[in-house]
Amino acid sequence: MLGCFVVMSMVAGCLFPFQKQRNLAQAEVRSNSTVTLRVKTGLEVFIASGFRALQGKRIGLVTNPTGITSDYRTNIDVLAKSKAIKLVALFAPEHGVRGDALAGEEVGNSKDALTGIPVHTLYGATRKPTPAMLKGIDALVFDIQDIGARSYTYISTLGLCMEGCAENGIPLYVLDRPNPNGGERVEGNITEPAFRSFVSKYPTPYAHGMTVGEFAKMINGEGWLGGGKRCDLTVIPLEGWNRGMTWEETRLPWVSTSPHIPTPETAMHYLATGIVGEQPTLNIGVGYTLPFAMAGAPGLSAHRMAQELNGRHIPGVYFRPAYWQPFYAAYQNKPCAGVQIHYTDKRKAELTRINFELMDVTRKLNPRLNFFPPGRAAMFDKVCGTDKVRRMFQQGRSASEIWQVWNADASAFRRQREPYLIYK
Repeated sequence: MLGCFVVMSMVAGCLFPFQKQRNLAQAEVRSNSTVTLRVKTGLEVFIASGFRALQGKRIGLVTNPTGITSDYRTNIDVLAKSKAIKLVALFAPEHGVRGDALAGEEVGNSKDALTGIPVHTLYGATRKPTPAMLKGIDALVFDIQDIGARSYTYISTLGLCMEGCAENGIPLYVLDRPNPNGGERVEGNITEPAFRSFVSKYPTPYAHGMTVGEFAKMINGEGWLGGGKRCDLTVIPLEGWNRGMTWEETRLPWVSTSPHIPTPETAMHYLATGIVGEQPTLNIGVGYTLPFAMAGAPGLSAHRMAQELNGRHIPGVYFRPAYWQPFYAAYQNKPCAGVQIHYTDKRKAELTRINFELMDVTRKLNPRLNFFPPGRAAMFDKVCGTDKVRRMFQQGRSASEIWQVWNADASAFRRQREPYLIYK
């Protein structure tokens, strides 16, 4: 299927036809002070339109608990109650449509307990909507809050939904949401073909700096669906969002995007330690009250680790000595010593670099620690989208050398993504 085209769109995919793009953040000036108005999500724009683009249609919805309005109503409930459309099926990504499945746990087909609507799993035996799942559906709607990290599986689910829709002649509508890490942060390597997987499916940097809607347009425009397939794609855009916004500036409520991302700042921490988390040598706060915000292990010196890291003058970051005891995950019920990560300037912080600095300093403090015990190297490489990071570390190369290689693709990707950006 060819992507849909409208006058306002010059690339594959289209924007919501009757929504004109707003200029940067909405603001009004009163008495010499600037008051930022709340950003409107694609869901809210869709609701405000009276569901005009899909009136009278039978809808399938790909979502999870993050699909809410600013007053905390779920998209499932709003669409199920609407008389303008008919919600006939739900599609569950990792963690399920109601968020009741743990990380990595398969989600089964079922019926939604609150609405009775059938739920098809996209995180079980199949991860792509099948013809049987899409039967009787006029359009598929995707509404999930992502965090802007390549290894976060919702983007892979988006792409597979686009693929399934393209193969079955079903249009896909993306209800856009902000990137909580902003639209300007681009960090990391381009995934190498040999290391593409569900946690690094597309050739983008680890931090891509795009919204879900922009990412969908890029998948279509760059031909990443393969085999010449193109999805009939419509993006219902945000109103009032610009690329430099922090999550707090959107004035939108936050719902945990997965069990270990309880706050928007945790989404930043995920970029800083999520790669480290794919090896068991360091606990990164998972299993404790500060997931992804910590890094340490039994027997380390918290003060030496903090001193070493702060001495490297990583922009926008301060490392505080910390002690904790995880109640599950790595080092369960064992006292850990290490650091808590604090941001002194979120815009300047080179987040993915922190992963390699943590590994480098830990090796210096205790060279006997084994970062890649049997069975762990493969997943680390998949998350990194390459084996170069692991091999350089095992060769004793410094964090700064790894960072230079890791981040070499970022500038070229900024240019590549430009045609697909909705918000300037």
